[in-house]
Amino acid sequence: MRERPYTLLSCCMSIDGYINDASAERLLLSNDADFDRVDAVRASCDAIMVGAGTIRADDPRLLVRSPSRRETRAERGLAPSPMKVTVSNAARLDPSASFFTTGDARKLVYCTSENVDDARNRLGMLATIVDGGPQVRMAQLSVDLHARGVGRLMVEGGESVHTQFLEEGLADELQLVVAPFFVGDSRAPRLTGDGHFPWNSLRPARLVTALPLGDAVLLRYALSPRFIDEATSP
Repeated sequence: MRERPYTLLSCCMSIDGYINDASAERLLLSNDADFDRVDAVRASCDAIMVGAGTIRADDPRLLVRSPSRRETRAERGLAPSPMKVTVSNAARLDPSASFFTTGDARKLVYCTSENVDDARNRLGMLATIVDGGPQVRMAQLSVDLHARGVGRLMVEGGESVHTQFLEEGLADELQLVVAPFFVGDSRAPRLTGDGHFPWNSLRPARLVTALPLGDAVLLRYALSPRFIDEATSP
């Protein structure tokens, strides 16, 4: 198998497994303690990845917020925040999205071959457009990221992206925060869609950490032999 980055999936969900509700407003599933924890994890990574749906729904900035963490990265010769990565087969993304307009880190957009020219015309001044072939596959994308110097990748969703990484066995760990409430709306997105995952009732994932964060809880699962057991608490 060709080399790929160490990959951690990061997500917050409700008690009943939803990562958002069905409204137009973003549902806050985290708290201040977890925001700071996630910031520390971001600062430890070479790239942060989200799907196009997450960019459209949440308009994330994907930046390291702590000045001290940004300074520490700069002292190591790194950009203040990690590289930003997204995947969209058609690359129908708004150039004014925060993904493109905030931070000085490099931005990568993976799309299908038939949409590369259009994506470069619309987004080429803001990001590097990468030809992902007839259909963008996470395994191929991971190998390409490693070749670009990404040794540690943080995947922050959404549902489709998490499903693909998990189905293809490309995740080394899952950092899952469970919020202390229910959503109760089947129209809302979940942690994953339907899929055949390597971890099931006969081969469960290994729980490494259960850390209270106020009324929420961080569950950290080892998903591969590459799992690195390092502290992630604030």
